[in-house]
Amino acid sequence: MKKFPRKTHIEEIPKKWYNIKADMDRLPDPPLNPATGKPIRPEDLSAIFPVSLIEQEVTTEREIEIPAPVYRVYEMWRPTPLVYAANLREKLGLKAHIFYKYEGTSPPGSHKPNTAVAQAYYNKLEGIKRLTTETGAGQWGSALAFAGSIFDLDVKVYMVKISYLQKPGRRILIQSYGARIVPSPSEETEPGRKILEQDPESPGSLGIAISEAVFEAANSSDTNYSLGSVLDHVLLHQTVIGLEAREQFQKLGIYPDILIGCVGGGSNFAGFTFPFIGDKLRKEKKDLRVVAVEPKACPTLTEGRYDYDFGDTAKLTPLLKMFTLGYDFVPPPIHAGGLRYHGMAPLVSLLHREGVIEARAYHQTEVFKAAVEFARAEGILPAPESAHAVKAAIDIAREVDDEVVIAFNLSGHGYFDLSAYDAYLKGELRDV
Repeated sequence: MKKFPRKTHIEEIPKKWYNIKADMDRLPDPPLNPATGKPIRPEDLSAIFPVSLIEQEVTTEREIEIPAPVYRVYEMWRPTPLVYAANLREKLGLKAHIFYKYEGTSPPGSHKPNTAVAQAYYNKLEGIKRLTTETGAGQWGSALAFAGSIFDLDVKVYMVKISYLQKPGRRILIQSYGARIVPSPSEETEPGRKILEQDPESPGSLGIAISEAVFEAANSSDTNYSLGSVLDHVLLHQTVIGLEAREQFQKLGIYPDILIGCVGGGSNFAGFTFPFIGDKLRKEKKDLRVVAVEPKACPTLTEGRYDYDFGDTAKLTPLLKMFTLGYDFVPPPIHAGGLRYHGMAPLVSLLHREGVIEARAYHQTEVFKAAVEFARAEGILPAPESAHAVKAAIDIAREVDDEVVIAFNLSGHGYFDLSAYDAYLKGELRDV
């Protein structure tokens, strides 16, 4: 039987992000301007994004250098550990070896600062003073609030209302970092007011919150919009996760057989898997299996259609070619708020469309059951989003019944999600 150290560390953070588009035979169809129906031009995005990020959105260069100021902030918590789940393997009697990359060591407790810090830096560089954004579970909102505090930017967060009510800890953390937070839909923007007129009790959605944040940024000269998932530049910044993990596995002298990540918009899944998928696309690791995991209550990859659609409810954003449940889809109020998005990143969508990755979906009660099993073995209570990857890792380990190497991204801890665990432990959590 193979033996592995409990934790594998490396000394240095990668100096460059990895751009998977350099290794793809086909690129996603271009975003379309909703007014003209034609491919969007870089200048069309300049009202809400800095030029640096627009350039990263369209480039096909394989590597993009991480700026020194961003690198210095990364050093607060990176590199993150690659952990061998030996206790989980023993308790569940598994033959497979399970590893997890633990991103919960960042100050806000998730993978989201990897792009929040970069986006705050590039906006600051171009003289922007304020950022607006949306957040589901609050991980992205707290990450951008943290990054705003580092680079002295004002941040306003539109938080999906059901998550605002379910997760007061995240709200408090966002406020502690100095950002302003508003439950969405709100009375503060035209899109929010329209939704409330139609449904005063709307639980909100990421699509609605995006509409509010984009609307405010587009109508404020000193304000830009910042997005925590879906777009190419966001996924690019997250590849620091997978680049570190690949080096950590090299240090162990092995290469994983199966990679797993939860998906909502696609950022943590892409960040963890894209450097490895690049190996697969270059035919260096042909047999690599990559699994994306989503909630059955918001089954974008497993039940959505592959088509052009808006990224927000008010139809303010460009049309993206992606798997989607429809721009006006309002997911049920499950506790994995970060996975309640109607669309999927175009890059992730295309890889799924072409069979490079596979997808599966779970109900939230089975996900929480796996999360509690993991916590009782490994000591870390996963965020409800990451718990989907935990569930898949356990299931796949049982399905293969072999001594393969499985790795997943534990993209955040669940210590701000205790109300959800309370509901599960009391038997009050329901599948929707």
